[in-house]
Amino acid sequence: MRIGFIGFGKLGQPCGEVISEKGHDVVAYDVADVDTTVEMKDSIEEVVKDRNIVFIAVPTPHDPAYDGSAPTYHLPPKDFSYDIVIDVIKEANKHMNKDQLLVLISTVLPGTVRREFVPLVTNTRFVYNPYLIAMGTVAWDMVNPEMVMIGTETGETTKEAGELIYFYATIMENDPRYVVGTWDECECIKVFYNTFISAKIGLVNMIQDVAETQGNINVDVVTNALKDSTQRIMGPSYMKAGMGDGGACHPRDNIALRYMADNLDLNYDLFAEIMKARDMQASNMASAILNLGDKIYFTSDSYKPGVSYTAGSYSLLVQEYVKEMEGEVVDDIAEADVIVLVHPEETTAEELGKHQVIFDPWRKFTSDTNKVVHYGNTRMQ
Repeated sequence: MRIGFIGFGKLGQPCGEVISEKGHDVVAYDVADVDTTVEMKDSIEEVVKDRNIVFIAVPTPHDPAYDGSAPTYHLPPKDFSYDIVIDVIKEANKHMNKDQLLVLISTVLPGTVRREFVPLVTNTRFVYNPYLIAMGTVAWDMVNPEMVMIGTETGETTKEAGELIYFYATIMENDPRYVVGTWDECECIKVFYNTFISAKIGLVNMIQDVAETQGNINVDVVTNALKDSTQRIMGPSYMKAGMGDGGACHPRDNIALRYMADNLDLNYDLFAEIMKARDMQASNMASAILNLGDKIYFTSDSYKPGVSYTAGSYSLLVQEYVKEMEGEVVDDIAEADVIVLVHPEETTAEELGKHQVIFDPWRKFTSDTNKVVHYGNTRMQ
């Protein structure tokens, strides 16, 4: 099939390239220069010309202060910015026709597609199709999804939904389930999928805080018991207490859902409490680190192992609290009193000094030459 991508960045490029590798004719457009094997076009008009399906993979950004790498609970609720999506839809609509299909994969709050985007689509056909992907594994996630969400006006499996399902059958490496719902339902599935993960991590790290405060508790004994309780607690993922939730999606989705809760007058704000828990858990961790020394070295600023991205980084959030508590974050490991192992799997004993305290929030690292503090394990030895 002839596929177009508008937006060829952290999401669009890996997806477009894997589609091309599967044998489809892919072209793309982005405002930035992109190093890729896919043919890049100079305008939206050119990229949509004669394409069967055109994917929109542009950002719906927050104010930079809202990405989760610094405290956010005190900030007023704020929705995503949809200006880029609106501009792209308007331009694409000018040059497309009813034989083509325009597919939006960007994350938005429930109600946004119906309210903001669909009225702009007058010349072509439209589907909302948000992805469940993670930075570092975008291409794999694209062809091995847990599910494929396809949003239509009524939630029926329309001709457009069928076309998209037929297309995905040509590229998928697993056998995913297809969930067809209204635009609003698919918006909900996407953002609540993310916030379920945030809530789960927040709850698991609450047990870690209990372990630190109560004493005589190894958090792993508790979470492993809960992890294996499959009748009511769903699956083992995210059941390892440690550094908190991070990345470009989860913190900001919870922040945006605060806006939704306020806008709908739900009279409660679970999402604010999730973000407050995340902030306070980072504060508690920073306090525990500073109990061990004043000069602190963090082994990584990234939000997860294997990637360089720092958007929503929990490491940076803990560093903010260390500085707020008058500790010093140092760039030279030799100057540190305490070394915080952000991603223990990326650090070897040879890289560490022999006199500093090692603070391991994941309880994975051991050493014969350093004192290692396994945060969350306060069981009497």
